[in-house]
Amino acid sequence: MQSAPPFTTRPEIAGTFGVATSTHWIASTVGMRILEIGGNAFDAAAAMGFVLQVVEPHLNGPLGDMPVLIWPAGEDSPTVICGQGVAPAAATIAHYRDQGLDRIPGSGLLATVVPGAFDAWMVMLRDHGRLPLADVLEPAIHYARTGHPVLHRVSTEITELADFFRTEWPSSAATWLPGDRPPAPGSLFANPDLADTWERLLAEAGSAQGRTSQIDAARRAFYQGFVADRIDQFVRTACLMDGGGARRRGVLTGQDMADWTASYEQPTSTTYHGWDVWKCGVWSQGPLLLQSLNLLSGLPLDRMNLTGADFTHVVSEAMKLAFADREAYYGDPAHTDIPLAQLLSPAYANQRRTLMTQTASNEQRPGELHGFEAWARAAIARAAQPFDPGETIGSGEPTMAHLGERRGDTCHLDVVDRWGNMVSATPSGGWLQSSPVVPGLGMPLNSRAQMFWLEDGLPSSLAPGRRPRTTLSPSMARDPDGRMLAFGTPGGDQQDQWQLIYLLRLVHGRMGLQSTIDEPLFHIDHAQSSFYPRIANPGALLIEPGFGPMVIDALRDRGHRVDVADAWSLGRLTAASRTTNGQLHAAATPRLMQAYAVGR
Repeated sequence: MQSAPPFTTRPEIAGTFGVATSTHWIASTVGMRILEIGGNAFDAAAAMGFVLQVVEPHLNGPLGDMPVLIWPAGEDSPTVICGQGVAPAAATIAHYRDQGLDRIPGSGLLATVVPGAFDAWMVMLRDHGRLPLADVLEPAIHYARTGHPVLHRVSTEITELADFFRTEWPSSAATWLPGDRPPAPGSLFANPDLADTWERLLAEAGSAQGRTSQIDAARRAFYQGFVADRIDQFVRTACLMDGGGARRRGVLTGQDMADWTASYEQPTSTTYHGWDVWKCGVWSQGPLLLQSLNLLSGLPLDRMNLTGADFTHVVSEAMKLAFADREAYYGDPAHTDIPLAQLLSPAYANQRRTLMTQTASNEQRPGELHGFEAWARAAIARAAQPFDPGETIGSGEPTMAHLGERRGDTCHLDVVDRWGNMVSATPSGGWLQSSPVVPGLGMPLNSRAQMFWLEDGLPSSLAPGRRPRTTLSPSMARDPDGRMLAFGTPGGDQQDQWQLIYLLRLVHGRMGLQSTIDEPLFHIDHAQSSFYPRIANPGALLIEPGFGPMVIDALRDRGHRVDVADAWSLGRLTAASRTTNGQLHAAATPRLMQAYAVGR
């Protein structure tokens, strides 16, 4: 007798024409609309990205950042487009120290780097899309102009910050408090300044001849024209409260924006049980997922219960070692010689695996690589430093990683079209609660500079022109049968943790995309946070109650400091795939009741 299919919270989407999945249902349906009118996955992904900036403004914005993995049809492997902007020319350690800082605040003008998301979308559209830019931006303009139903969490964030906006960030009050009131959950909320910005950009770009020239003209209008001019004027004249508790001026200029462009680069990869897995480079945290796979490749996960204590323990311990290396060695390889090949080598994984025991570690243990020992020692010392940030506003990433009222984080989307093109993107930054709105543009600045350290000589030290080591981390993989997979999640430091667990369950559990997403999740908070105030919580493990009390007790017996999260509260995974015969599948998490997959 044939066994019943596994229970899922919603059907796994399947078809042959196209699939789109994201962290908001409106963005997913917009992506499908773009596919229906003849656009490809690149057009659909960009349209979804711009809509996410409107409907999830507490999670991303046009002045944020975005790494994206693209897999054009017929290519043997994906490519990275880096939309992570760099530190401004005046962003020196000395300048920030002179402001009385020893860590970069999580909000305010000094936390801003060059906004990278817009150019990454434009480069992808220009080189791989099919539709005119006006068609791609039309849905975002519609929702910004006519309004969209406000998410409960957006309303909550604005309500909590309303007084601060009124007194400290008046341009944010003008945008997020229509009629001087926070928008009620479910009410229509519009951002007319944002709609005006996009319409002006289209008008200026429309004077150019041809689709490619118009997209390049839009890039110039953004990075060298009226958008950059507004940002330059605002940052030069504003002195506003930041997460460090003082009013400070920023250092970003229009020239910084004009000097930067998004770029192509090769992804980083490994092979695990016959699966090829691709991530962004060591300027992201993506390689830690690959390091974790290498560590786990020597363990019998095929014989483990994938929601059991043994699985949870070994994955947690592997991630602790990979995170320790992230803190010691990851950074912008264009500025620092980073030993990534050694970190991803089988010999290194074999050596590091010997540190994993049956007892949970409370230590930060980066590997000591020859010639780089000082970096390892510095990472250990930083994690041990106590720090009390005091009262801060809008600090860090609005991540769902911890218990408490504020949950949310970044955004994610995956798209596959009928031709076999595939996109996985994780837009973030420029969210409403971490930076003031630029007057007249309807866009908050980003706060990605908080990931730099104000210490000399480290791969993640603040330096002009350097990319901050971002947590943003889309993923692509190919299984032994040739099926291609795009997946990802928001979540700051948790992104590659939840993605690792998801991928391991796909590999060893051999379940569908949706049923695997529906499995309970966990993550460690052991590692030093990427976000202000940059603290570590040794041994901490947060777990959904779906694992059951026996598993939770067993983990505590092994030394894990376990907190039990609310049910269905961790992760916002989405995924899309294409088999070699052209069948498409997509799935989205039920957590937070926002993400949806659509397709046919």
